[in-house]
Amino acid sequence: MRRNDEMKLGLYLARAGYHGGAWRDPSVPADGGVDIDQYAHLAALAEDAAFHFVFLADHQGLISDHSAIARESGSDDFEPITLLSALSSRTQDIGLVATATTTYYQPYHLARMFASLDHLSRGRAAWNIVTSASDFEAQNFGEKELPDHDTRYARAREFVEVTKGLWDTWQDDAFIHDKQSGIYADTAKLHLLDHRGNHFSVRGPLNIGRPPQGYPVLVQAGASDVGIAFAAEVGEVVFTAEPSLENGKQYYRTLKQKARALGREDDQLLVMPGIVPIVGRTKQEASEKLQKLQSHTHIDVLIGNAHLWLGSVIDLRSIDLDALVPEALPQTNFIQSRQKLLLDLAARQRFTWRQLIQSVSDSLGHLMVVGTPDEIAGTMVDVFDQYAADGFNVLPATAPSGLEDFIELVVPELRQRGKFRSKYSGQTLRENLGLRRPANRFGQADVRGRLENRKIGISAEAGL
Repeated sequence: MRRNDEMKLGLYLARAGYHGGAWRDPSVPADGGVDIDQYAHLAALAEDAAFHFVFLADHQGLISDHSAIARESGSDDFEPITLLSALSSRTQDIGLVATATTTYYQPYHLARMFASLDHLSRGRAAWNIVTSASDFEAQNFGEKELPDHDTRYARAREFVEVTKGLWDTWQDDAFIHDKQSGIYADTAKLHLLDHRGNHFSVRGPLNIGRPPQGYPVLVQAGASDVGIAFAAEVGEVVFTAEPSLENGKQYYRTLKQKARALGREDDQLLVMPGIVPIVGRTKQEASEKLQKLQSHTHIDVLIGNAHLWLGSVIDLRSIDLDALVPEALPQTNFIQSRQKLLLDLAARQRFTWRQLIQSVSDSLGHLMVVGTPDEIAGTMVDVFDQYAADGFNVLPATAPSGLEDFIELVVPELRQRGKFRSKYSGQTLRENLGLRRPANRFGQADVRGRLENRKIGISAEAGL
């Protein structure tokens, strides 16, 4: 099915902004990470601008290089589902995307929490499905190091199937609440999952009704070969990092083709790369904003971030920072696709280590556009029109000022070009994204069963 001409927009909720030096900017509240009002303000700005969702990243522990912790923000973040549950009562329309790992949760936990968030928000929840990527996380759960990359994805695939099965254990109309008859729940519409697999054994049922959306929207970020295959199979929104238009077009084609081969339709899988917009009324003003942020970022933070996102496979403090970045590094068990993306970027730009380290701090490998509203909108429209994206996850460099600039200056440009909406079109996140509500896997079996039971009852009455 052909997509419409309007792009989807999400807001990456970062307490201070996406740039490594954002928390020191005078416009940013110093304690934004632990202030519910800061998050509520950002969500309200995005909702007033008709963004489709807000997005919260997460890790199960501190994954930063220890030498960087003292000088970077982000060590005091709220847990995403808890925060978005609070925000659900302070918003009305915007979607709520929470990141949760399949490596160190259990399916029953997440199935219940996301079903609760979907009910609390009246159908606005989404789950960003990730596998943990740092040994620092493993060490919080009794392990010295992570399982290998492919093992993590095998567990993730089974995890998602179990979670969807648990969401189906009650049919949509199972809870009838009939005071006159005294029947609270129709147990004919209750189903056991009884899953037995390689990683999980789960009986079910879930002790909450089926989510209003059937399933919360499933978000994924696969970019390695196994990650792309997983995204094509289960993802409905795919959050990517890709600063190259040509590479983005290739990723888009590959992902859609793989999904099509599995019987999925193109408009049921939305590709939404990240974009870091730094907006100025002139190009010079935008450049000065970036330079100011860079001046706020300590060298320990620069090196610590680059060390992590390159996979923790090289000691950046012992190398010549003015030497060119090599074409390859040892393989990592962290996010393999991000390491490759950063090395490809360095090769295209002929970066020195110093330049690459700065680039990681600026955008972590996402598309960064520093310029006027017309330039930023033009870049977004070009990426959209050339089928490298169905929309964007907007990562403001600072918050709230960077988001306010984007909404005030760039969003009108997008609307003038007919590429972004001015109001919400549906009640649920699925409706606003144009995604279908999934059928209950037990529904058809239940209908057939009731028909058979009815036939048996008729036969008995007839004495047959």
